[in-house]
Amino acid sequence: MPAPQNTPKAIQDCHDILGWMLPQLDKFPRARRFTLGERIESGLLFVLEKLVEAAYSRNRQALLHAANLRLEVVRHLWRLAYEAKAVAMKSWSHGAERMIELGKQIGGWLKASAA
Repeated sequence: MPAPQNTPKAIQDCHDILGWMLPQLDKFPRARRFTLGERIESGLLFVLEKLVEAAYSRNRQALLHAANLRLEVVRHLWRLAYEAKAVAMKSWSHGAERMIELGKQIGGWLKASAA
């Protein structure tokens, strides 16, 4: 289902990352699924929540900073998952690139809201 036209791109991209990431996390070995997998999933859900809140808030700065910080944590957890061999190189690379792009969008939104 397409996003409403007025939805910020960062929200839609975060939604899309989650849609792609959830099946990847389901493939994690059992020993990692309930530690790293759950932390990655809940971290991305937190980012999505903060982005949606920012879209409807006048004071976006704190919300966007919180989203950006949690995204950075999720990036490190994703790298750890790769190092623990819970995710293949191709999937890891794709997920990492998408999270980097999302971070750039959040940073741009932060700059725009500061002006």
